[in-house]
Amino acid sequence: MQPNPDTDLELVCQLKAPPHKVWRCLTEAALIERWFAPRPVVTRDVTMDPVPGGSFITTMDIPDHGSMTGHGCVLLADAPHRIVWTDLLQGGYRPAGDCFGFTAHILLEPDGTGTRYRAIAQHVSAQKRAEHAAMGFHDGWGKAAEQLDEVALSL
Repeated sequence: MQPNPDTDLELVCQLKAPPHKVWRCLTEAALIERWFAPRPVVTRDVTMDPVPGGSFITTMDIPDHGSMTGHGCVLLADAPHRIVWTDLLQGGYRPAGDCFGFTAHILLEPDGTGTRYRAIAQHVSAQKRAEHAAMGFHDGWGKAAEQLDEVALSL
């Protein structure tokens, strides 16, 4: 998969945990709540149905900014290698009303005893890509990936 530099953001990092444990953290609601957003943001009320058309719902409590609920749709779930979801649709492939406008590809490759973690956020426009970058995509998603690894290693 080749990201489009005009509309996509990419994060690649090495995790110590093996892909099957990382996969659990990507697809089990209780585990997602433990790592999904960089602390001190709290993620709660997660729904994750890791099948095509399944719902992916999170609520994040962001200090000094209130709560933000996102409702997306899983497009592809190929355990333990790849999960793709979008906020352009809700579960059941229902069109989303108000959304940020991106599709996330999370790719996991075995690498020694750990995992090569690759996250690609495809945006509907260069403007949305720029907004996401300015929000701190690399720092935020990077910190979340570190937290994901911590949780996966604890399993």
